[in-house]
Amino acid sequence: MRIEKNFSLKDHNTFHLPVRTRWFMEYDNEDELGRILRDEYFQELRSLHIGSGSNLLFVADFNGIIVHSRIRGIRVARETDTEVILRIGAAEPWDDVVRYAVSRGWGGIENLSHIPGEAGAAAVQNIGAYGVELKDVVDSVETFNQLTFEPHTYTVDACQYAYRHSIFKDEQRDPHIVTHLNLRLQKRPVLRLDYTPLRDAIGALASPTVSDVREAVGAIRHSKLPNPERLGNAGSFFMNPLVDRAQFDALRALHPDIPSYPAPDGRVKIPAGWLIERCGFKGLREGEVGVYEHQALIIVNHGHATGDEIALFAERIRRTVSDRFGILLTPEVRYVE
Repeated sequence: MRIEKNFSLKDHNTFHLPVRTRWFMEYDNEDELGRILRDEYFQELRSLHIGSGSNLLFVADFNGIIVHSRIRGIRVARETDTEVILRIGAAEPWDDVVRYAVSRGWGGIENLSHIPGEAGAAAVQNIGAYGVELKDVVDSVETFNQLTFEPHTYTVDACQYAYRHSIFKDEQRDPHIVTHLNLRLQKRPVLRLDYTPLRDAIGALASPTVSDVREAVGAIRHSKLPNPERLGNAGSFFMNPLVDRAQFDALRALHPDIPSYPAPDGRVKIPAGWLIERCGFKGLREGEVGVYEHQALIIVNHGHATGDEIALFAERIRRTVSDRFGILLTPEVRYVE
């Protein structure tokens, strides 16, 4: 177990904000996690469990306890002739998991290649890209209840997955910390090539493999998305909005080229990046904050921005999109004060 006081979180958030936390605690197993949670001093202070901070915006120093897992490992839990269940520690870097699966020819998560963050956070967020969401391959999620101090395993249905949502994000329920993630992967993969640029990238191959998909996804992402190690960002800052059919038809009458995708319950998903770009923000820089020149969904820290400055810039984007299109964007990034 690691315990630090007045700890810098600059290396624990991908915006690279130099904020500090009153206490920082890391644990290597469930027993150590239980000891942290049962401590009376811990229970008196604010606390936040984080992964790699790839989906967080710290707008100020954190006056409490930041908790981080060091539970690692990837192993085969069960296996049949056609599929394999991988058990993954929550602190395992997500792309290491994808690399491990692809290297063995197992399919299901190759479209989710090169997404930053840790496996536990991926399960909380229900990450998605290029026509695939994590819920499509989740078998179960193992957690530790912060109130009862008991382990619990959620089936995929119990996780209540939806677009960028899971039961683990519902603050009205008992708070759970993800300790392990179990994924169901296929030994005879059926490739998901719904995303047009991905299909075009490997369409010429006679028999594309999961490795081909991973390589193509990497090329697409690297052409559009900034490396957070070089340019601070948290990936997509806003979720793609869902609107009802009547609202979409009204928007399309005014903007015939508006892109869209079908969504559940008859609703329509509109790319937030398109809305932001149409409002003139793509590539815009104001001081140390800006929108990435190749992808309007990404707000970047050019080096010395504060969390407050990023939050104010994001709010300006939200107001402008709302005024022009009547759609209020929802941040995908979590604000932490």
